[in-house]
Amino acid sequence: MTRSPSLRYHPRTFAALASSVNAGRGKHLCPIRPVPLLQRYILGELLRIFVFVLFCLTVLVNFVGVFQTASESGLGPKQVMEVLPFIIPSMLPFTIPAALLLTVCLVYGRMAGDQEVTAAKAAGISVWTVLWPSLLLSGVLSVASLVVTDQVIPWALSRIEQTIVRTMEDVFLERLQTDHFYSDRHRGIEIHVKGVTGRTLLRPVIKYVPKKGRTATLVANEATISLDIRKQRADVHVKQGYLDLGRNQQISVEDYEFEISLENEFGKPKPRNLPIREIETQIAEALEQEQDARDRRLVDVAMGLSIGDLDRLARMSRWGARPADKHSSTYYRLHTEIHSRYAMSCSCLFFALLGGPFAIFKAKSQFLTSFLYCFVPIVAVYYPLILGMMAQGKKGTIDPAWGMWIGNLALTLAASFILKRVTRH
Repeated sequence: MTRSPSLRYHPRTFAALASSVNAGRGKHLCPIRPVPLLQRYILGELLRIFVFVLFCLTVLVNFVGVFQTASESGLGPKQVMEVLPFIIPSMLPFTIPAALLLTVCLVYGRMAGDQEVTAAKAAGISVWTVLWPSLLLSGVLSVASLVVTDQVIPWALSRIEQTIVRTMEDVFLERLQTDHFYSDRHRGIEIHVKGVTGRTLLRPVIKYVPKKGRTATLVANEATISLDIRKQRADVHVKQGYLDLGRNQQISVEDYEFEISLENEFGKPKPRNLPIREIETQIAEALEQEQDARDRRLVDVAMGLSIGDLDRLARMSRWGARPADKHSSTYYRLHTEIHSRYAMSCSCLFFALLGGPFAIFKAKSQFLTSFLYCFVPIVAVYYPLILGMMAQGKKGTIDPAWGMWIGNLALTLAASFILKRVTRH
């Protein structure tokens, strides 16, 4: 019995078989399945190569992210290994589109170079039939990128921050255990201890020296300090002590808790680190603050006019009220973040829409050539355009609801031009 020729190396046999399946003929060759043989073959090639390319790119880019996080946060080797699994998700929104573009160029470039696409077209199969597996995969990856950006990355960054907080607590307690003294002149805090057991301070003397106001000294038998990075504060729990306010004023305390603000140390959470639900909540709060400023300004104007205080009208700018069609920088920044997530997550679909037809048009087995022809203009034009629109959206110059999609529109126009050439010849 002779062996049937390989589909990979005999494109005419491959295309004829796929055509018979698509047309409903050749039921004796294979049973009817939901996905035709040709699409299953292409989709399998795309998945196999995409997983490999994504793994390689993630490993390479992850080293950069690890070193950057370690250098910025002062993490040791042990802490680096702890945060390593949580750094990987933050790189996926950048590695997934690049890996997909490289995969599409590789698969369709090889098919075009082996004349498989030409044979499929000769058998009556349209180019869209050949391309739709890549569009299906890119659509799934677009949804996955949005989920990663909106849910996984904020969760991963919170875990990284928790590791950094534990490191800061360990460094803080080790210094107290070694030197029995800690000073933070920026916040006006001095801590003297007799010893440290675990996370408990023995015989602590905590002195608070504000820039304005009286110095307060807290003396206790023991106290515990814990950092809360989400609320940006340090919680101090004191047991059995007294508070010395100076001028012979002492207050006895049995079980006392107070907090130290660390807002300047950690900074406010960035919109990129928040899910869309929390961003929308902050947008609603920003709109309420804007309306409240308008109401206060209106009341102040009415009071100034009623009592004839014209100087009061000159001080209306203190409320920071804006017209109804203008918003604060916080609103524009948060509004832009939401639309940028949707637009950049869908970039996978537009990358595949451009990369597949271009690889077929070049019809070269050297897939790297097609990849560079696509990727270099994307890096030189697409991403600068997206970043420029993002900057203008945060300033309120343009509406990000359409501004963030200009880059994808440019990719669509380029893809439509290439598709005409591919479908025609």
